[in-house]
Amino acid sequence: MSGGKNDRTSVAVFDYYESQKKLFLTHIYEHIQQEGDISADQALFEIINGHLENLEYLCIDAPLKFPKCVRCELRCPGYEKCKEVEIQWMWRQHRKRRKDKPRVRLFTPYTQRPAEIYIAHETGENIHPMETLGANIAPLTARAHFLMRRLPMKVRAIEVYPKLSVLRIGKSLKIIKSHLSHYKHQVGGDESRQVILQEMVKRDLVFIYQQDFQKLIENPHSFDSFIAGFTGFLKFKDQCEKPPKDFPIKEGWIDFPVKNPDLF
Repeated sequence: MSGGKNDRTSVAVFDYYESQKKLFLTHIYEHIQQEGDISADQALFEIINGHLENLEYLCIDAPLKFPKCVRCELRCPGYEKCKEVEIQWMWRQHRKRRKDKPRVRLFTPYTQRPAEIYIAHETGENIHPMETLGANIAPLTARAHFLMRRLPMKVRAIEVYPKLSVLRIGKSLKIIKSHLSHYKHQVGGDESRQVILQEMVKRDLVFIYQQDFQKLIENPHSFDSFIAGFTGFLKFKDQCEKPPKDFPIKEGWIDFPVKNPDLF
């Protein structure tokens, strides 16, 4: 998902035939944008609405829940004194990191969520998601919430993080790290996307029509939508990491593959 005033949003649709253990990429919608008086938001809603039948997961690479302090209606004592479980979890994480890095910056629970902190410091992947209400992501957070308000309650939307999914999937396929870290680069990113896709097709993880294969190579936003959908398939196969026992799950979770997922 990108901002509603540009054409960089893409949607990938997958069909899975369980008896044959075959996953197909059936649709790629690219450059979803305003057309006359029809907004990009309405265009996106209509595409999703057209695929709701038999939908297992709607996978969105934007925050689906606001940070605790934005949602909270209690009288605020400041997060130094707050006893809410989400804030207490973030304090424990901060104090644990401070043992190794005494000058580590304090968290901000009105822009950050535990899920982002967990990915940054507990997955061992040295990867740092942007903050839910940080300058670059806040408009996407607002757009995701606007979209979700219009969809039926039965839709099971999950939040995904394609960058981490690419890393976990690629490592399990023994793809060199430079391809996994550079897949969105303007120079050389197309080659990296091609290597990743070729290996996935070679391993018979997914069937991709040739015209769609080319779209995914040429368009990094379409590639991200493909990875988002594939992450949803891994969740369906119980191959995504679950929150730790002490995690404040009401704060929301980001689904990403386990290390070395069983890819069939």
